[in-house]
Amino acid sequence: MARKINVKGNIVGNGDKWIYNWLGIEATSPKDVSQILDEVNGNEEIIIEINSGGGSVVAAHEIYTALVSYTGDFEIHVVGLAGSAASEILVAGKSKISPVGLVMIHNCSTSYVSGDYRDMDSASRMLQTVNKSIRNAYKAKTKMSDDELKVLMDQETWLSAEEAVEKGFVDAVMFAEEEEEDPDNNKTGNRIMNNRQVAIYNATGSIDPDVIDRLKGLIKQEEINNLIPGNNEPTIHP
Repeated sequence: MARKINVKGNIVGNGDKWIYNWLGIEATSPKDVSQILDEVNGNEEIIIEINSGGGSVVAAHEIYTALVSYTGDFEIHVVGLAGSAASEILVAGKSKISPVGLVMIHNCSTSYVSGDYRDMDSASRMLQTVNKSIRNAYKAKTKMSDDELKVLMDQETWLSAEEAVEKGFVDAVMFAEEEEEDPDNNKTGNRIMNNRQVAIYNATGSIDPDVIDRLKGLIKQEEINNLIPGNNEPTIHP
């Protein structure tokens, strides 16, 4: 079984993580990731599970670098949101995204600047430099141009799972490969067979014909009968 690393909640610096722990707020620091990478030391497969709206760019830089430098196998899974700084971590390696997952990229920002116009100009140059460093990570993964990425970041772009794959931020949508390998496979039908507790009745109390048709393609007629409480008839009539 693969070892899991959670990248969830705010992405924070190592020195700030204790505050989040004390308050009981979910957060991820570079040390959280590097400790597990060091423990595994390339001997186990790792899954990095992301559901984060971002946080510290510098902390994300450190996590990104640790993953890119890691010599073992790992895969990144977006199970909710990979937004802002978390989207940089997303592009550190091979990845998949939930069909309901989201990716968001935008420009970095700061609230720690005060002073005259020279200070504001300096802050602007700093932010543009940081944006460029983030685009370097995006470019390595997506192969998009710097200008294309700059437009997307200026607009604060939200991507669905399919759009994230199309633009190269993610490699694949979760579960899609299974469906491609077996196009006749019905995951809902399989769950009905396995659990035998899923309601297959429509609003009138009769069996939904569409469900019957799907079930007929999955299991034998007598097994369908067993799924229906109180049904002793040898066949089912829609």
